[in-house]
Amino acid sequence: MNLTIIGSGNIGNAIACGLGSSKQTNDLKIWCTDILFEKLIKIKDANTSIQVSTDNLVAVKDADIVLVAIKPRLIEATIHEIKEAMDYKRQIFISVAAGVDFDRLRQALKKDSDELPAIFRIIPNTAIAVKESVNFVSHYNATKTQIELVQNLFNELGLTLLIEERLLGAGTALASCGIAYAFRYIRAAVEGAVEIGINSDLAKKVILQTLKGAIALLEANNSHPEAEIDKVTTPGGITIKGLNAMEEAGFSNAVIKGLKAST
Repeated sequence: MNLTIIGSGNIGNAIACGLGSSKQTNDLKIWCTDILFEKLIKIKDANTSIQVSTDNLVAVKDADIVLVAIKPRLIEATIHEIKEAMDYKRQIFISVAAGVDFDRLRQALKKDSDELPAIFRIIPNTAIAVKESVNFVSHYNATKTQIELVQNLFNELGLTLLIEERLLGAGTALASCGIAYAFRYIRAAVEGAVEIGINSDLAKKVILQTLKGAIALLEANNSHPEAEIDKVTTPGGITIKGLNAMEEAGFSNAVIKGLKAST
C-alpha cells in the first residue's frame, strides 16, 4: 500500500515517521512532499525508507491514500493541483487540516463528473509524534473496508475514534487543545512545588509519574475519577483541604470554560 503525505511540517512529519517506524505497517510505502526541501531532508534523515519529492503530482499518481497535512488556507489550491492526477475509484483522500469541513472538501475535489473519492477528516494532537495521539476520524463516501483501513492505520499512532463531523470541534477542544491544558497543569504544579521547597527538575519527575499513576488506576479499575479521589481523601485530611482550595479558586470551572471557549 502506498501513502502520499502532502505537507511535511510537524504533523505530516510525525505521521510519516510514526507509520514508517511501526512494525505493523512494514508493507506501507510512504511518500512525502513539500515545497521546502529542508523539511524533506529532515524526514529522510529520520527514516531512509521514506521517499521524498517536491513534485505533488508524481507522488500522488500511484498512491492508495493521499493525505494532505497543510494549512487550511492552502487546501483549495493544493487539491486543484492534484485532483486531475487522482483516481477517485481507488484512492482515499484524507485531510488533517483543522476547520476544513466536508462541504469545502467536496467542492474542492469535484471534477467535471460528480464522482468523489472516499474522504476522511482526521484531527490528531501533537502526541502523534510519540505515537500517543488521540485521533478523531470522520468519513464521507467511504466503504466499511476503507473505514477499517484508515482506523487501523491511525491506531498505530495512538487512540483512533470514529465520530460524527459535528463533534470534531468538541474533540479538538478536548484532545488537541486539551494537551496544552495538561501541560499548563504540569507547569502550575511545578511552580507550586518550587514554592513549597522542591526544585523544578525533581518536581517535574514527580508530577509526570503521579499523572501516569492516576491514568493507570483509571484504566485498570475502569472507574470514575471521583471514585479514585474518594480513596485518597479522608475526613479533615490534607487532600480534601487542597481540593477545596483549588475549587474555591475556580479549578473545575476554569477547565470547563476553557473547553467551551476552544470548541
